[in-house]
Amino acid sequence: MTEYPTSQEGPPPVASGGGSDEAGHGKAPIAATEAVRTHAAGAGTGAPAEPGAAAAAAASDIRAARSAAGAASGLPRPRGAASAEVPAAAGSGPAGSGPGQDHDNARPRDTADTVDPADPYDAYDSYDAARGAVAGRPPTTAAGSGVPGFQGGGGPEATAARREGDRLRFVGAATRRIARGIDLDEIVLGLCRATVPTFSDAILVYLRDPLPVGDERPVGPVVLRLRRTDRLRPIDDLTDISSTIGAGMDLAGAAGAAGELDFSQLPLVGPQGDLPAAELCEIRPGGALAEVLRGVRPVFASSAGARAALPELLGGEHPLPRGNRAVLAPLRGRRRVIGAAVFLRSPERPAFEQNDLLVAAQLATHTALGIDKAVLYGREAYIADELQRTMLPDSLPQPTGVRLASRYLPAAETARVGGDWYDAIPLPGSRVALVVGDVMGHSMTSAAIMGQLRTTAQTLAQLDLPPAEVLHHLDEQAQRLGSDRMATCMYAVYDPVAHRITIANAGHPPPVLLHLGGRAEVLRVPPGAPIGVGGVDFEAVELDAPAGATLLLYTDGLVESRLRDVWTGIEQLRERLATTAQLTGLDHPPPLEALCDDVLDMLGPGDRDDDIALLAARFDGIAPSDVAYWFLDPEETAPGRARRFARRALTRWGLEELSDSLELLVSEVVTNAVRYAERPVTLRLLRTDVLRCEVGDDSPQLPRQRRARDTDEGGRGLFLVNRLARRWGATRLSSGKVVWFELPLTGVGERR
Repeated sequence: MTEYPTSQEGPPPVASGGGSDEAGHGKAPIAATEAVRTHAAGAGTGAPAEPGAAAAAAASDIRAARSAAGAASGLPRPRGAASAEVPAAAGSGPAGSGPGQDHDNARPRDTADTVDPADPYDAYDSYDAARGAVAGRPPTTAAGSGVPGFQGGGGPEATAARREGDRLRFVGAATRRIARGIDLDEIVLGLCRATVPTFSDAILVYLRDPLPVGDERPVGPVVLRLRRTDRLRPIDDLTDISSTIGAGMDLAGAAGAAGELDFSQLPLVGPQGDLPAAELCEIRPGGALAEVLRGVRPVFASSAGARAALPELLGGEHPLPRGNRAVLAPLRGRRRVIGAAVFLRSPERPAFEQNDLLVAAQLATHTALGIDKAVLYGREAYIADELQRTMLPDSLPQPTGVRLASRYLPAAETARVGGDWYDAIPLPGSRVALVVGDVMGHSMTSAAIMGQLRTTAQTLAQLDLPPAEVLHHLDEQAQRLGSDRMATCMYAVYDPVAHRITIANAGHPPPVLLHLGGRAEVLRVPPGAPIGVGGVDFEAVELDAPAGATLLLYTDGLVESRLRDVWTGIEQLRERLATTAQLTGLDHPPPLEALCDDVLDMLGPGDRDDDIALLAARFDGIAPSDVAYWFLDPEETAPGRARRFARRALTRWGLEELSDSLELLVSEVVTNAVRYAERPVTLRLLRTDVLRCEVGDDSPQLPRQRRARDTDEGGRGLFLVNRLARRWGATRLSSGKVVWFELPLTGVGERR
């Protein structure tokens, strides 16, 4: 009966003078290597010997050392195979002389490791002894015996009871190791490390591709993909052994002389020690593999069902293991089979027993349930990431007269969603609305409320409402969503023509303005109450926005944490901005992207208690010389006057090449505005990287493009605008509407 180590969680018992390490992953000295080095040193003190005799003697010493390691490994020898005495090896030095003296004290040199060919457990002991030496397991000493590897008495019943207890402890340790994993790879790795080499010498893990999630039903054929393989690794010090024995013996000869394990004899292990197996396997409905997986219980490879299922899983060109040296264990999750695991043992080790099927079933069950949880967790994390990504803008617009940059950091990797958001919304007249908000909480509910408030803010911004009125409507929307839906928000509108900014605040931290000369100031804005409180008024303040200045809007996660209050964090932010500006020079503002990164670098350990949303705006403005503005009375002569004004502006800017196109489009748009307007019509031309024309009137009805018939006298104005302009659009305002279009700058008039 196979015996398992009592635990993989902690170090095994250590004899006096022995080191400790985790089972299977240590680097303890290899007894075989030490024996070879001892023999080589001893041989150097005696008479010269023939290379063959020296190699044979070295091999004998290595086998003796491996036998000692087997006795020290603590593994049982069920049939009582004891060490027989061995005559001294030819060519070896005298006992107690040379570097091999310590080794001789650990095990007398006059004993040999003879293997009884009729006892398969005897070879198993030698195999596990070498494996324990490779894995770095130190010798163990039974309590009260003083002899490494002594198992004590008690009779067959006591031995069976002890082994069953060891089996249960191994299952407990292995399942705990599997359960430690969170993601898919960690769980599969935990299964491999827990079973190799303790339970099996090799393992292959197949999982469905793709893995089903929850109640999803597969729509195509069921395909298994080889996810991971693991095996018992050979001794790494054969190079040292070969060089110690002598230059006349190659690495293979050294391994043979040392009695090295023949890993090519492991079932399904290739000549190079790899595990060749099919990468993909499609399960045929009604096939042998489908029947074994449907049965859920692990089966031996020698069973009738497994003999037909393994070639389908591993590939027909690979040899099948003989006897009960392989176990095929289906991996069944909560609702369906999600894969399979194949456990393999070497011929030098006893085959699997009936009780080993119970162990394999426990390992497969815990692994499958863990994979199910990992897949569900991964799906939830994916949904959270997608939700947060769609709630935030993919990219910021590039409005005229202002440059933008942003950053978003979740509170932690395990809480990817939150209620923080930022936005930049282009408005009529080359203006832009800057929004930063923070909904209470870090849950999916907070993210959903954030998305609704962001959509509401975008809709209100397109109506060109004043900032204070936008916050008022947001407050009403939050109250409709629920009584406990609260958020803070900062809403600002920047006008690049007037070089002014209007800000309204709803309980949000104040913005910081970095001037071109390097001075940073915290803007004094009315604090206001958070959104969702209800029954409060919001105030707006209008401030100067000089060219070259940078406005920083942020959420409280940047300036507040358990280690500092919000006003201390705001002061640190102001000082950080001033220091960064001084490093780049007083006449040159710092690069916007680098400035955002530098601001986030001020966060230290323990400062990430909340989500962080950051929006930076660099005010470039539009020079007064690049703006032309007129008022036109709603008369029949208005289109003609508009054409003359436009022609003069183009002449002043050196853009005469655009005169024909601009006059035609201005005439069509102004004609439509005069037809429905009751108050004066506004005409404005802006020269930036494009030539932009804006025509405003007091009629809220938006124009729509339609296809005119051949007999119609009108209806072709917007058709011409659509064909000649690079872009055009219409925006409804609180006092009417604005129709705009853009023409590309070409030739000598193009700005550089």
